Amino acid sequence: MPKKLRLILGDQLNSSHSWFDEVDEDVLYVLMEMRQETDYVKHHIQKVIAFFLAMRNFAGELSNKGHRVKYIKISDPKNQQSLESNLLQIIKDEKIKLFEYQLPDEYRLDEQLKAISEELPIQARSVDTQHFLTERGYLKDFFEGKKTYLMESFYRQMRKDHDILMDGKEPLQGKWNFDHDNRSALKDKNLLKKPKVHPRDVNVLLEEIQESGIETIGSVEPQRFLWSVSRAESLEVLDYFCDSLLENFGTYQDALTTWDPYLFHSRLSFAMNSKMISPLEVVKKVENRWYQHQEEISIAQVEGFIRQIIGWREYMRGIYWAKMPEFGEMNFFGHKRKLPDWFWTGKTKMKCLSHSINQSLDLAYAHHIQRLMVTGNFMLLAGIDPDQIDEWYLGIYIDAIEWVEITNTRGMSQFADGGIVGTKPYVSSANYIKKQGNYCSHCAYNPAKKTGEGACPFNSLYWHFYQRNREKLEKNPRIGMAYRTLAKIKNKEEILAQADKYLKEIEDL
Repeated sequence: MPKKLRLILGDQLNSSHSWFDEVDEDVLYVLMEMRQETDYVKHHIQKVIAFFLAMRNFAGELSNKGHRVKYIKISDPKNQQSLESNLLQIIKDEKIKLFEYQLPDEYRLDEQLKAISEELPIQARSVDTQHFLTERGYLKDFFEGKKTYLMESFYRQMRKDHDILMDGKEPLQGKWNFDHDNRSALKDKNLLKKPKVHPRDVNVLLEEIQESGIETIGSVEPQRFLWSVSRAESLEVLDYFCDSLLENFGTYQDALTTWDPYLFHSRLSFAMNSKMISPLEVVKKVENRWYQHQEEISIAQVEGFIRQIIGWREYMRGIYWAKMPEFGEMNFFGHKRKLPDWFWTGKTKMKCLSHSINQSLDLAYAHHIQRLMVTGNFMLLAGIDPDQIDEWYLGIYIDAIEWVEITNTRGMSQFADGGIVGTKPYVSSANYIKKQGNYCSHCAYNPAKKTGEGACPFNSLYWHFYQRNREKLEKNPRIGMAYRTLAKIKNKEEILAQADKYLKEIEDL
C-alpha cells in the first residue's frame, strides 16, 4: 500500500518536476476531473477537452515510467466531483499517511487546499511547482517601498538574472525594448503560414462531458480538435514557431486581420499555462534560434516574444499574488452595465467585435490585441461590470487561468485596479482598429463618422468615457492630451448624445 499521496492539479503537468526524478512505490499520484473545476465558471468546450486530454496524457506518461497513478475521470461513478471529498475518500481507502501538493496558481484553490490540509487527520505539506522564474512573493518584495509597480524594471531584472539577450550587464544591441518596431498591420496575406496542429477525434470524450451534465460555451469540431495536449506535441509547436513563424512574429503581433486567426503567434499559451512546457525552455529555444539565424530574424521579433513571457507573464503572476484577494473586487470606475448578450453569440453589426467574438467561440482563442483593443476596449468604453468581464474572459479562452486572466482583464484591459498594472486605460476610437488591419472593411458602421446614422460606436463612446471619468483621470499625466483635445471639440454635446443613444441600444449594436 502507498504511504504518500501526491496531488497533481490540471495545470500542474510538469514532467520535469523533482517529484518524478525517482520511482517510489510508496507514492500514489492522483489526478482528478471534477465538476468543481468545470463549473465554477462556464468554460469553452475546447478548454474542458484540452485540460482533460492533457491530464490523461500526463497520467499515462507517469504510469509508463513506473509511477503509481490514480486517475479519476469525470464519468467515474465513484467521483464525488469535489477536491475535498475525493481526497478524503482516497486517503481512507489507501490508508495514506502523508498528503503532499504543489502550490496552486489560483487563490481559490490555494485557500481550499490550505483548509483541507488543516482538517486532515494526517500530515500535509506543500511544495513549489518548479515552473516559474520567480517565487510567488518575488514581485511584492522587488517593489518594496515603491508607490507603483513598473513592468519594465522587473523585465530588465529578469533579463539580467537569467542572462537572456544580454551582452554582459547590457542588453544586446543597446536596447531593452523594441516594441516600437512591433506594431505593423499585415498587408500581404501571402506571408501567412498554416499553424502546426495535432488534429484528433474527440467524440468519445465529448460524449463523456455532455453526459456528465457539464455546461459549456463555444463549439468544437469533434473529429478535428487542433490543440497540442502533451509535452511532445507542445515541443513540436515550439519548434514550428521557431522555424516558421518567429521571423515575422514581432512585426505583426499587433495586427488585426480576418485572413487568419493565429497570424505568427506561437499558440503555446495553453501548453505553458498547464506546465507541459516551461517558460525558460521556451525562451532559451527562441533565443538560441535567433543566435543561429540573425541574418534572417531581427532582434525585434525575438525580444518582443521573450518580453511577453519573462516580462509580462511572470509580472502578471507576481501582481496576482501581491494583490489577491482584494484585486478580484476592484472596480475603479464603478462600472455596473450588463455585458451585452451578443458577447455570447457574436451577433453584432460591429465587424471587429463580431469577428473577434465568433473566432473566440469557434477556437477558444484570440490574440492579445483582439482581447485588449477590440473586446476589452469596447467593454471599458461601455462601462461593463468587471465581474461579468472576468467571467467571460475566464470561460472563453483555452489559456485562461485566473492568475493570468484577472490581472490582464481587471487590470490592464479594464483599469479596474486604478493603475496597479497599467499607467493609463487602454482605450481607443475606431481609428486604431482601422489602422491595425481590415476589420473596418464592409462593416455596418463607418469608422470615420462620430455622429449620425452609421457612425462607429467606438468614436462617440471613446469621448463619452473620458467625459464621464474626468474627475478620476484628468490629472493622469499620460492622459492630458485627450482632455485637451476634448476641450476643443466643437460638437462635443452631439458626440456625447450619440454615445448615450448607443449605450441605451447596446443590445442592438
